[in-house]
Amino acid sequence: MQDAIDFLSSKNPVFQEIIAKYGLPQIPKRPQGFETLVLLILEQQVSIDSAKATFLKIKAYKNCTPENMAILSDEEFRNLGVSRQKTKYIKILAEAVLNKELDIESLASKSAQQVREELIKLKGIGNWTIDIYLMFCLQEPDLIPLGDIAVINTIKELFNIHDKLEMEKYAQEWSPYRSYATYLLWHHYLTKRNRKITF
Repeated sequence: MQDAIDFLSSKNPVFQEIIAKYGLPQIPKRPQGFETLVLLILEQQVSIDSAKATFLKIKAYKNCTPENMAILSDEEFRNLGVSRQKTKYIKILAEAVLNKELDIESLASKSAQQVREELIKLKGIGNWTIDIYLMFCLQEPDLIPLGDIAVINTIKELFNIHDKLEMEKYAQEWSPYRSYATYLLWHHYLTKRNRKITF
């Protein structure tokens, strides 16, 4: 992590300022596997906290396995607070695992690009979900999830860049440590707003 911070600080003093003001960021880690992908589907376009509450309800009701999720009825999902769309996505994921179209365990031995190609085939799993899985579960060091509202807003605020393509081009300077840059941007975004998140 120190190498990443030294590198990023040499590219832009903003990163050093974030650390001076708010301390070191937390490096998010989550276990690999089906459960985490279900949680990430739930987290799409809602707050981490509300997604986690729904996820815990599911787990208290039934073990979060592909077998259980595939046979849970739409009504049961609805009673647990899962939208119709996300119910569909969770079932598609469960079926893909059960039909052996997706081998989640094997993702750890693949490149980030291969992981992306494999997961993007599943309806309901887009680039943001894949980026977060790669960063949190597979510890991919060089990704910037430009589908993430907090990242986009922080780049606008700190670097005065408002176009997504421009952001992507600008962030290439932070390679090979773009994930660490992301953790610092999130850290700034959350701490400035007095928000605490357990990843």
